Amino acid sequence: MASIVVCGGGVIGLCSAMMLAQDGHEVTVLEADPDPPPAPPADAWEAWTRKGVAQFRQPHNLFARFRQICEEELPGLTERLLDAGCVWVDYMESLPPALADVPRRPDDDRLRFVTGRRPVVEAAIASAAEEQPGVTVRRGLRIAGFVSGPAAGATQHVAGVRTEGGEEIKADLVVDATGRRSRSPTWLSELGAREPHEEAEDCGFVYYTRYFGGPSRPQRIGPTLMPLGSISVLTLDGDNDTWSVTAFAMMGDAPLKRFRFNDCFDRVIRACPLQAHWLEGEPLTDVLPMAGVLDRYRRFVVDGKPVVTGFAAVGDAWACTNPSAGRGLSVGLVHAQLLRHCVREALGDPSAFAELWDERTEEVVGPFYRNQIAADRIRLAQMRALVDGLEPPRDDTPAGRLMAVAAHDPDLFRGLIETVLCVSLPQEVLQRPVVREKLEQLGEVEAMPMPGPDREQLLALLAQ
Repeated sequence: MASIVVCGGGVIGLCSAMMLAQDGHEVTVLEADPDPPPAPPADAWEAWTRKGVAQFRQPHNLFARFRQICEEELPGLTERLLDAGCVWVDYMESLPPALADVPRRPDDDRLRFVTGRRPVVEAAIASAAEEQPGVTVRRGLRIAGFVSGPAAGATQHVAGVRTEGGEEIKADLVVDATGRRSRSPTWLSELGAREPHEEAEDCGFVYYTRYFGGPSRPQRIGPTLMPLGSISVLTLDGDNDTWSVTAFAMMGDAPLKRFRFNDCFDRVIRACPLQAHWLEGEPLTDVLPMAGVLDRYRRFVVDGKPVVTGFAAVGDAWACTNPSAGRGLSVGLVHAQLLRHCVREALGDPSAFAELWDERTEEVVGPFYRNQIAADRIRLAQMRALVDGLEPPRDDTPAGRLMAVAAHDPDLFRGLIETVLCVSLPQEVLQRPVVREKLEQLGEVEAMPMPGPDREQLLALLAQ
C-alpha cells in the first residue's frame, strides 16, 4: 500500500485521510495550526483557535450529500457529529404555503442532514481521525515546498513535501487540502512544473453574520437562502442550541456597510417577516463581516497533459466559490470520495492517475463550481440593477425557472431541494420527464414574492 501525505487538517483533509487509510494506505496529515481540537468537541466554538482558516467562525452547513457520503465511506461519523451537539435538519418539514398539505413521501428521509458550526464539526471529525488506524496527524508543521522525484519525460513529479523546519517527508501521493489559501501553484513552480490553468475573481459579495443561542431553534418558515432585493438573507441551524443569521450584499454598495453595526443589522432583520423570529435568542457574537472572497478554479491538466504527477488538489484547494450557498464542505466531501476511488483505480501509474483525477474532477465536481458561478453572476446583476434604480433582470435559465416555480408543485420542490442539498445537479433534475412536463404546465406562473423591505425601506432602516 502507498504512503500518502495530506496537506491541511481541515474537514476535507481529515475526511480524505480517513477514507484513504481505510483502504490500507499510511496517511500523514500535516496541519500548520498548532492547537489540537478540544475535548469534548462541543467546546470548540469557545476554546479552539484556527488562524489558518479565515472562515472558521463564519457560517457553514453540511448538506444531505455530506451525510450520504459519510454513511457510505465513513460509518459512525454522523453519530459523532450528533454526540457533539450537531442537529438534524429537514427542509421537507417547512414546505411553501401552497404545498403545506402535501403528504410526506417515504424517500424524503434521504434529504435530511446533520449540521453544526464549523469549529464543532471539525473538532468531531478530528477526534475520529485521531482514532483511525493508518492516519497520523501532525500539527504545527508549515510546508515550505514540494520534494521532486523522478520525472516522467517533461512532466515533473511530486515525491513528498518539505517543511519550514527542513524535514523532508516522502510520499507516493501528495494531496493538497489546504483550502482557499493553497500555495500549491507556487510550490509546483519552484519544482519546475508548468503552471496550472487558473481562473480567479472576487465573488462580488460582502457578508454580515450574527450568531444566537437559546432554549429552542427557530422554526423555519421561509427559504434558507432568500433573495430580498439588493440583499439576500441566510438562516442556518447550528449545534448545541445555536443558529446564525447572515445578510449579504454587493461589494461597493456603500450604504449597506452599516450592516456591520448590531443595531442596524437587527433592525433590518426584524423587518423581514420570515426571518425576524431568528433574532429571538441571546446574541452570541457581534456582527461578523467578511469580504474579499475569491471565486477560483484550477486545473492541473493543460493542453491534455498533466502539469505534474504525484499530486492531487481536493476541495477548495482545487476550486472555491461564494460561500453563501453553504455547499463548500459537501462538494468537498464529494471530491474526497472521488479521490478515494481514483486512488484505488490508478495510483500505481502516476500519469494515468493524474489524467483520471482531472477527468473525474471535471465530470463529477466541476458542474457544482460552474453552476454556482453562473448563479452568482445573475444575482449580482440583479443587485447592481436595484442599486442603480433599474429593473433587475430575470433569471431565465432553466435552473432559475425551476427555482421560481418550485413552490407551486411538490415534484418541482423536491427537485429543487435536491439541488440545494447537493444530492443532484440541476442538469440531472431538469432532464427528468416529470420535471420537464410540470415546468411546461406551469407556463408563465411567476415566482412567489418574498416579504421584506424594498430598496428604499432598506436604506431608511440602515440610516436610523
